[in-house]
Amino acid sequence: MSDTTAVPPQWTPIHGAPYQPVPYRPERIAADESLARAARLRQAMAGRRTVRRFSSDPVPEQVVKDAIVCAATAPSGAHQQPWTFVLVKDPDVRRRIREAAEHEERISYDGRLGEEWLAALRPLGTDAVKAHMTDAPALVVVFQQRYWVGEDGTRHKHYYVDESVGIAVGMLLSALHLSGLAALIHTPSPMRFLREVLDRPANEKAFAVIPVGYPADDCQVPGLVRKSLDQVLKEV
Repeated sequence: MSDTTAVPPQWTPIHGAPYQPVPYRPERIAADESLARAARLRQAMAGRRTVRRFSSDPVPEQVVKDAIVCAATAPSGAHQQPWTFVLVKDPDVRRRIREAAEHEERISYDGRLGEEWLAALRPLGTDAVKAHMTDAPALVVVFQQRYWVGEDGTRHKHYYVDESVGIAVGMLLSALHLSGLAALIHTPSPMRFLREVLDRPANEKAFAVIPVGYPADDCQVPGLVRKSLDQVLKEV
């Protein structure tokens, strides 16, 4: 018996290709069901927190990969999908990333950030120690692709890269949380060491490091209050 499972088409650059529309007819959800889903999602996302104390317990790798697939459905400028997600499980590589990140963080906390920035961080209880890099069982390092190189060696610029990758990272955090995992965004500055440690090509620029795992049994988070709907929504 032959395997009839549909194989998804492999993506190739569409730069300069003609517009070729296809039908899009998603099922319309009834209003009452839509309201119920939105309420459940709102409640679930209200429990999302940035975690800095992780358990070393392993996480299902496929859950992380599925979350990355969800992130990769994000809209992007000219549908160029200018992202690379590097899943780092090797303890030695995570240690090297932590050492390099802490080196930069010590410089930042010792004066590079400036007092105004440090004052903004103080309520969060952060410092230059980044134990989450090695405590969490996995890191997802997100890279921006600033351009792509055609078969003839020609460079082609990507557009709206920051916006596109930022949306994808937001979707990744949501997918991880809704799958029962904790995460945080870490952006050591500068981040050039990530491309070197992970041997990424010249067209890629590090965007964020995201430790992924379960919260430690003694995990604590800052006692923060999120803005209410009336503080973030203006209707015209």
